[in-house]
Amino acid sequence: MSSESDPDVLPVHVYIRVIGGKWKPEILWFLRKGPLRFGELMKKVPGITQVTLTKNLRELEADGIVIRTVFPEIPPRVEYRLTEFGESVFPVLDVISAWGRRYVRHKKDMAE
Repeated sequence: MSSESDPDVLPVHVYIRVIGGKWKPEILWFLRKGPLRFGELMKKVPGITQVTLTKNLRELEADGIVIRTVFPEIPPRVEYRLTEFGESVFPVLDVISAWGRRYVRHKKDMAE
């Protein structure tokens, strides 16, 4: 069994912790196109609750993947956008997405 101290395993664990889970890849996917307000993200991510979106955005912000900008307006306007470092996740997500498409085709072929 691998240990978290194994240098070949640890980076994968970090990646999964930072951008894994049910919601983070989808949140990042929508932020890829540019800054979005909280309500816009709520509409784009079907099934996510306000509490869950808030929690995930805070985690992504704490990890330096997303920046939260509050504009001094009335009513206040808050936008979320990817940091430069956050944008570096997309080559990996693109590969994972391509693999997912291949896997769906594979499962379909196996069922036939």
